[in-house]
Order: sequence, then C-alpha cells, then structure tokens
Amino acid sequence: MAKKASEHLQYYHNPNGPDISTLTRRVIQEDGLYFKDIDGSGTLSPVNDWRRSPEERAAAYVKQMTVDEKIAQLFISDWRMGPKYKSPRLPDHVPVPDESGVLDDAEVTQKTIFGEQHLPGTTTLLKEWFSRHTILRENATPEDLTDYLNQLQAVAEECERFVPVSVASNSRNENGEVVFGMNDAAGVFPTWPGTMGIAAAVKGSGIEVADQWAEAVRRSWEACGLRKGYMYMADCMTDPRWQRTFGTFGEDPDLICQIMEHIIPRIQGSEEGVTDTGVAVTTKHFPGGGPRENGYDPHYAAGQWNVYATPGSLQKYHIPPFRSAIAKNTSSIMPYYSKPSKEKSAVQQDCAGKDVPFEPYGFAYNRVFVHDMLREQMGFKGYINSDTGIVHNMCWGVEMLDIPERIGFAVNYAGVDVISGLFDNAAGRESYDRASNGYYDTHTLPEGFTPDMVTLNDGALDRAVSRTLAEMFRLGMFENPYRDPKKAAEVVATASDWENAARAHRQSVVLLKNDGILPLTGDKLAGKKVYAEAFGKKPEQGEAGTKALREMLAGQVELTEDYTQADIAILMVSPSSGDYFTATAGYLELDICEDKTVPNVDDFCRPMKETHQETTLTGTGRIAEIAGDVHSRGGKVIANINFPLAWLVGNVEPHTDALTAGFDTYPSATLDVIFGRYAPTGKLPITLPRGDEVLAVDENGVCVSPNDVPGYDKDPYMPDSLKDENGKAYAYRDSAGNYYELNFGLHY
Repeated sequence: MAKKASEHLQYYHNPNGPDISTLTRRVIQEDGLYFKDIDGSGTLSPVNDWRRSPEERAAAYVKQMTVDEKIAQLFISDWRMGPKYKSPRLPDHVPVPDESGVLDDAEVTQKTIFGEQHLPGTTTLLKEWFSRHTILRENATPEDLTDYLNQLQAVAEECERFVPVSVASNSRNENGEVVFGMNDAAGVFPTWPGTMGIAAAVKGSGIEVADQWAEAVRRSWEACGLRKGYMYMADCMTDPRWQRTFGTFGEDPDLICQIMEHIIPRIQGSEEGVTDTGVAVTTKHFPGGGPRENGYDPHYAAGQWNVYATPGSLQKYHIPPFRSAIAKNTSSIMPYYSKPSKEKSAVQQDCAGKDVPFEPYGFAYNRVFVHDMLREQMGFKGYINSDTGIVHNMCWGVEMLDIPERIGFAVNYAGVDVISGLFDNAAGRESYDRASNGYYDTHTLPEGFTPDMVTLNDGALDRAVSRTLAEMFRLGMFENPYRDPKKAAEVVATASDWENAARAHRQSVVLLKNDGILPLTGDKLAGKKVYAEAFGKKPEQGEAGTKALREMLAGQVELTEDYTQADIAILMVSPSSGDYFTATAGYLELDICEDKTVPNVDDFCRPMKETHQETTLTGTGRIAEIAGDVHSRGGKVIANINFPLAWLVGNVEPHTDALTAGFDTYPSATLDVIFGRYAPTGKLPITLPRGDEVLAVDENGVCVSPNDVPGYDKDPYMPDSLKDENGKAYAYRDSAGNYYELNFGLHY
C-alpha cells in the first residue's frame, strides 16, 4: 500500500465474525461488534450488518443505488496499473500519476480487437463513472499487485456509497506463452504445467495433483487481494484445430467433470460456494466451445457457429462438465461468443430430454441456452459474465441491433449480468432511457424484436447488480478488502506450492515411444557424445531454445555441436500454429511442417483452389536429416514435442527411438524423465490425429471426422476406407504399433 494508505489503515476484530479493515469509512459499534458504514447511512442498516445473508444485503443495497450507479456495474473491461508499474504490453499514454504512481490517472484511448474507447483516469473511473469491475492483464509481482489492488479499494472507500472494486484475471498459475486475452500472466505465482499438462498428470498420478494446484491458486490469489478468476475452461475439446485447445483439460468429459468437482470448491473456499478466504471462479465457455466448425475460433466471423453434426453430442460430451461446475456452486459462468448452427447441426436435446428450440443468437444473447437450459434446467444460481466484446466486434446473431439494444437484449432478454469488453455506461443508460422516452415511437426494430426485449428496466438492473454484489459480500470484500503486500509475497513464495508444481511438471510428461534407450542412465551415456537442438516456429525461437537446452545439459553429458559426431541426439520440438485473434488463410495447420502448401478457405469454411504456405516449425526437415545421420552410425534419437495443440507427428515420430510429450511442461522436467530422475507417469489427455486424411474437409465444408465428437470416439463416424485391421481410423499409430490416443502413455 502507498505510504498514505498504510499510515491510516485501521483493523477491527469481531470474535466469530469478519475482521473490518478501512481507511476512511466510519465504523459502527453495536452489541460489542464492529460494522463498516458501507452505505454511508451511519446506521446499522441491512447493508452494513454482516450478520445478514449476502443476498439480503445485496437486495437492500440495490434499492439505495442510483440508476447510473447500477448501470456501471453491468460492465467489465481491461484496466491498467499506474506508471510505477507500467507494462509495455498496454497502450502507450502520457501518465499523470497519483501521489504514489500506483494508480494511473491519465486519460487514455484504448484500442483492442474488442473495440476502442476513450477512458478517464482511474480515480474518475471509480468516483464519477462508479465502475467497479475491471480486468487485470499485467504480470506484476505479488507486492506490487497487492499494493495496486489496495489503492483501488482506498479510492472506492472515498465514495458516498462504498462498493469494492472486483478485479478479474485470467489464470496465472500455469506455464505457457503469455497471450493477451487468454493467459495474460505466468511465472509469478506458483506455476504448474498448462491445463492439458495438469490433465495428463491427473490421469497418470491421481486427482491430488489438481487438488494441490487449486489450493495454491486460492492461497496465492487471495493473499494479494485478487478475488475473481476467469478460469477454468470446462470445454471439451472435440475439433483439434481449435486454437484454445491448450487451455482445456483435453477431450475426456469424465475427466473434465472430475477436475471441475475438485478445483472449484478448493479455489472458492467451500463446496457451498465462495467464502471470505476464497476466489470466485468463472467457469468457461457455456455450452462448450469445443464443437468448432473445422477449428475456426469465434473471435472472427468464420468461427461464429457451434456445429453439432452428431445426434446427442451436446449432452454427451459438452454439457456434463458444466453440470459438475454448477453442482459445486461455481460463482459465475461465461457463455461463449458463438451461436448454434441450424443448417449444419443435427437436432440436439436439452437437459430435460426435449429438442432444443433454435435461436440464431450468440450464446450470451441466447435465452434458450442461458435462461431455459442453464438456469431453469441445470439450476445455476450464480451470475452470467459474457465473454469480451459481445456488444461490439463479436455480436454474432444480433448484428442488426445497435449497441444500446444489444446491451438491453443480453441483460433483459437472455439474462446476462455482466458484459465484458468496454465500459459502455453511456450506452447502457441510453438502453434504459429508451424504455420510457418514446424512442421506439419513431424508430423501428428489426423483425422479431420488441422494445421490452432490447431495453434495460429496473427489474433487470436490480437482478444483475444484486448477483454481483452478493458475490462480493460472500467474499468479504465489503468488510475487509485490504491485504498486506509483504504477507502476499510470503504466501506466493510458499515452498510446498512450488515443489508441488515442479512435481506436476514431471508428472505431466507422457512417454509415447521407447526402444529401450530411455532412461538415459550413466551406463548408456558412457563414452557417448550428445547433440542437442531445439526447434520453434521462428528461427530465433530455435536458436534461443538450443542455447538454453545446451546450458541445461552442460555437465550432465559430453556435448557436441556437430550432429555428425553424435551418438545420441536430443531434440526439443515446439511447434506453433495460427494467431488467436486472426483467422488463418486456411484451416489451422496441425502438421509439424515447414513451407507446406495448403488450400485457402472461403467465408463459408470451404476449401478453395487457391493455396498458401504454412510453417509450424522452422527446420522440420533437419529432424530427418539429423536422425538419418545419427542412425547411420548406430546412434539414437530422442525427441520431445510440446503439445498446445493435437499435432500431426508424422514428420517427427518415425525418426525417433524415444519420444516424449509435454504440455507447456518445463524442459527441466522433461529432462528429469529422459535421464531417469523421474519415471514417466503421464497419460495423453487428447487423441493425436493420424494425418491430414482424418481432418479432410469436402467441398461443402464438412469434415470427414465430426467437429463435435472427441477424438477417442470419432472412429464410429469415420468411413470404413480409413479404418485399419483393428477398426481404428482416427488416432496416429507409431512405428512400434501403438496408437497415440486418449489415456495412452508408456512406463519404464
């Protein structure tokens, strides 16, 4: 906390009740207990009385708030730390610092793929706009993060009515490439492998891996005062060309259900929901983002449909993990951008066994899915938080409405409680005013819409704001929003959490192939020269990786920089494909390849005659070159492939004698397995496709393997011409005869 804040912060202890922390609010004493004057009434009102239920307090508070204050609670968007912590990843602006530089009080025009907006400084945002929901994407240290969050609460306390600032973040406890909008931070908090790596570890070593991870997430976040997580994905991966595969727990709905059942109560603090020592979870992306049309992502227009080509797939594969999340009282759920496709889908059933009525709207606008299925049938009691940008650039199905109408339609019609993307307070007010100012006497709505569907009203506002306030009351943020920066750093540094994370990295390694060369023990290395090289999508990635790999191996083996002199080659293969926010010219390339000629794709997801070239790994041909030379002298080739996606491994596996798989796993953990310091236990959480033939798309845009069925279950839908003597068509089969399918993994 800044000096000014730390000098004046006061704590009050309630026996068998919450501690009170405040800088500027009055504290009421009654019956020997302490209560914060949250609503500014100076009385022990229902809002101020922590002995009442969160729901009762929230319902009372919305009756005191103005319309504009309530509208401000509907929106959440990115926000920036101050110039003291300025991140080069955020838009440039001229800082006008507060006294400490912790908050940024400059005006700034912020532009992302979700839209553009001229924004005020932090103090204005909190005091005049009364916005209270922000998204943090910066990767600050625990002390800096805590300091910043404390300052936000200090400003919020100065308002007539105190509502704490709820700062959300995408996950921060997994390793991987830091990508805006997906995993914005990594490496500061205790760092596990990627979520698919956690799934691989759980499959091989048991659910305790997920338990330890979730407990560490809760402790590290809560200690810093970061109380809202946009995590984790309950999506079942069914089309392997979906770029968000890496953020899933794979393709096994039973495993995803089990993980949800374990991590949600451990992150939130209890089986009943969030507690004052927990972190609220937002489960993503209802009703499941897996059934992409040939992998296209709904951040762009070509991916705006969920395609359920297979009868029963919605309920069999995609809905169950959300049932598990709801059973464990996940605090909020995020609908996906996409919309159902009627033309390309088989009729699906809802949770009551009836045919799902078709609404041509993105899921955040889709009352059939959000209200009827999620709330009425599945019993979800929390709040709905839209994905980022639904009223601007990703407004699939409601493009014909203007922005105020989209806001009203999402909140009033579908039942969304928080809209992510921009602080659209003024547009929200316009939506509210149109309900009573005669706007639709002179303006015509598109067919199928009525004014009461596309405008905000008091009932919808109170419902939405009550839900988000209740979450903050349950979290204890009204009573005690402040945290100690030094203690936060100590908690984040908890040795056992980092040790558990390091072990999970080793547990995530899957041994796919081994002719006996592994483990690479001393007797196998005696008198042998080892060549090491890393490969990435870009040449500089391979160069940097090679340097780091050789530094790790120095002292362990006799290294040579000339593979023609090597007896053993160790190759680290890290492919990459596509761009998360931009449609590729063709389908997302899964082949490990360099300069491969592939077809372009038209606006209707159909292959074209025009072609382009794709590279997922620079130097792919060198793998065969190195292997051929080493094998010519009786040597051995060991490779590891990193799998953020379900790669086609045909350009790597045949050239290896031993092959391991990692999932944003630390290279040091992979080397521990290779050298026998840890025996491999991991199991594949996904099925690896055998080749382009099982991903082929016909002239109508229909894939030979259904987009909505996970890899382990695709074979019944595959043509007989692709099936082998075992009736298998989809999974890759290696030179040893093993299928790289769900749950596969060798041992020493």
